[in-house]
Amino acid sequence: MRLKGVITVVRVPFLILALILGILGAAVAWYEAKRFGSPFHPGYALLATFGLVVAHAAVNIFNDYFDCRSGLDFRTRRTPFSGGSGAIPQGLLTVRETLWLGIGCLVVIIPIGLFFTWAVGWKLVPLLVLALLLIVLYTPLILKMGYPEWSPGLGLGILPVMGAYFVHTGDYTAGAFIASMPSFFLVHNLLLLNEFPDVEADRTVRRRTLPIVLGKRNAAVFFSAALLMTYLWIVWAVMRQFMPVYALLALLTLPLAIQVIRGAFRYDEREVFMTVMTKNVQVVLATQALLAAGYILGGIFPG
Repeated sequence: MRLKGVITVVRVPFLILALILGILGAAVAWYEAKRFGSPFHPGYALLATFGLVVAHAAVNIFNDYFDCRSGLDFRTRRTPFSGGSGAIPQGLLTVRETLWLGIGCLVVIIPIGLFFTWAVGWKLVPLLVLALLLIVLYTPLILKMGYPEWSPGLGLGILPVMGAYFVHTGDYTAGAFIASMPSFFLVHNLLLLNEFPDVEADRTVRRRTLPIVLGKRNAAVFFSAALLMTYLWIVWAVMRQFMPVYALLALLTLPLAIQVIRGAFRYDEREVFMTVMTKNVQVVLATQALLAAGYILGGIFPG
């Protein structure tokens, strides 16, 4: 198993998302600890974030494994954001090595989950089981169900933030759920936009992503509505005092988001669309990072 192949298949730059999700969940817990006196454990925050990063790597690895088993990755024209990592088609890893690497990630994250279940509470178990099912079933099953984009929104949006929060408090709160919803919209849209270039290849393996089910134009409308919903949600949450006022920092990415919305309708212009996909990644990461910063500032400077 070659190191270059491992680095390629886990898609290291993509793991920044999991890192930010871990920070966001910890920031929400820290903010509530300052505001309400609830528990906060720095060591737990580090361990939970590490587990999220490994879990995200597992998602990427199993995606490549199943896509190569189906033959999809040998038909897809790869981009920096879609079409798989290319590790198996390029001969950097075998299919068998990829499977064992994915299993190895599970071997790492399962004990972390068991530790937090023992240390914090059994109510973490349903979240962990659901997360595991999403990791394993996303490519072979969920992608063929007609609206698969909810799965990454849940599995790489809501669940990580809620889980990163839970390890401190041993409970799920409305505040944590509200804080996680922008991540749902953003990660949902990250996968949705990245599906546009793969429509023809995805059809050959009977995938039913929104650009296939709705058509590209309608999918672009759906994408735009979900992206705008991210900002409306944050404004609503601040107005209702569910989020600190500093969470409005996340609105700094709105001008870039408007550019992405306009570009989403230029799906047939490949070079232009690559730029749009890059900007969308920037929106996804920066919005959540600014939201986390807003919670941290809310803990430092309570209003």
